[in-house]
Amino acid sequence: MKLKLKQKKRWRDQRRPLSASRYASSSVRTNTFFAQLHKAIKRLSPTWRACIPLSIFIVLAWGYAAVAQDAPAASPDRTTQDLLDLRVGLDTLWVCVAAFLVFFMNAGFGMLETGFCRQKNAVNILAKNLIVFALSTVAFWAIGFALMFGDGNAFFGTNGWFLTGADNSPSTGDAYQGVFSALNWTGVPLGAKFLFQLVFAGTAATIVSGAVAERIKFIDFLIFSLLLVGIAYPITGHWIWGGGWLADAGFWDFAGSTVVHSVGGWAALMGAAILGPRLGKYQDGVSVAMPGHNMSIAMLGCLILWLGWFGFNPGSTMAVSPSIAHIALTTNIAASTGGIAATIVAWVYLGKPDLSMIINGILAGLVGITAACAYVSLPWAAVIGFIAGIIVVFSVTWFDKIRIDDPVGATSVHLVCGIWGTLAVGLFAEGPGGVLNLYEEGAGPLRGLLLGGGFGALLPQIIGVLSVGGFTVLITTIFWYILKATLGIRVTPQEEIEGLDIGEHGMEAYSGFLKEADASGMADPSVYGATRRPGDVSSTY
Repeated sequence: MKLKLKQKKRWRDQRRPLSASRYASSSVRTNTFFAQLHKAIKRLSPTWRACIPLSIFIVLAWGYAAVAQDAPAASPDRTTQDLLDLRVGLDTLWVCVAAFLVFFMNAGFGMLETGFCRQKNAVNILAKNLIVFALSTVAFWAIGFALMFGDGNAFFGTNGWFLTGADNSPSTGDAYQGVFSALNWTGVPLGAKFLFQLVFAGTAATIVSGAVAERIKFIDFLIFSLLLVGIAYPITGHWIWGGGWLADAGFWDFAGSTVVHSVGGWAALMGAAILGPRLGKYQDGVSVAMPGHNMSIAMLGCLILWLGWFGFNPGSTMAVSPSIAHIALTTNIAASTGGIAATIVAWVYLGKPDLSMIINGILAGLVGITAACAYVSLPWAAVIGFIAGIIVVFSVTWFDKIRIDDPVGATSVHLVCGIWGTLAVGLFAEGPGGVLNLYEEGAGPLRGLLLGGGFGALLPQIIGVLSVGGFTVLITTIFWYILKATLGIRVTPQEEIEGLDIGEHGMEAYSGFLKEADASGMADPSVYGATRRPGDVSSTY
């Protein structure tokens, strides 16, 4: 027995170094393999190295998919519910992305207006375009959304203050139970509905900023923005989008040529008229050029707005729909033909292809197609944009001749072309069941006048333009005159000469740079290479 134990111990002693040697050899081989692999990877280009984790991810995903295929099939009820949830999620995502695009238009407006105005007022314009959305958010949340979309009567809503009240969104149609019945056609949560409509309200307030630039008191603009977004804009919006009397009369405005742009344009027009022109704008009966200080950022602002319009118009479906592509195309074509038309007309009428006119021509086409973008064919969208591009050039010069000083052309782009776009629905609408079958009965206007549909589609559009315009002029004029009588809406002449950046904000956008105005604040046209002729217009519109 002892002999066997000794032999076993000897066998263990002999095996131990062999095992250790084998393990050591295996470790060396493993280290060698990883070292060679590391060297091989280092020899690869960065692009091929980046593919390695992607390949690993794909292999793992395939393995997971193979395992998932073995899972038991879901019940029909569960599958249906999952599909409904997916639909709501996709619609909500689309509405939010569209809202983000429209929100980014605030940057476009800020750059456009700043570039079109003089450098001594740059901070003031940027500050207005930044704070206006914050103010709009509070005003629209508190009372604007309720006035516009809350259940009430044919003229304004009376429910849903501070976004409260019953609501079972995303239920739609007869299944909806809540105080915002005007929006029961879209199957997204209430938060998505509010967010999308909020950015539209903010756009209406931003339109005013450019028309009253370079001479309005900052505090007055803030108060007016609150009144516009909280009261004036939602009341007329309720008439059209809130199930009010104009909607019942057959008025159609898909994305807001009237609801947003004309309302903002009317408010801007009254503000510019009551404020009066900038110092030095009209001298000895002629219009003196006051060129913008940075056309580069003005052009960039135009491109941002053009991009934002792909949220503005297609996003108004408030659902993932095949019509999004058609709406995006009509929007883009109208913008393109508007820019082309403005370039040609400015070249012929003013003698030069003015960049500011090209910019405003593109914006005019975008505003013009906004109401009809879902209701017209592509050729008619091109016509609508082209006519808008022509109109905006003559509108800018006309407002200048009657001494309405609008530094950026907000009234011409948003008001005049907003009216044109609204009327274009009644002229060019395809009609339900048309050749293109763009929409069903009750989901759009009757066939347009120029397509053989008679005045049935055009008459409600005319009534809508007149009624919304009349109400907005009345209420915004009251707002402006109350502010003028209480706070005074215009800065002092000395502040205007010095620049609102210093007078209103105590800072400069371009510290250390020379300013263009002398102590008198009267610009000499020869400084800018301009000549003085009766009817001359500023090179910034």
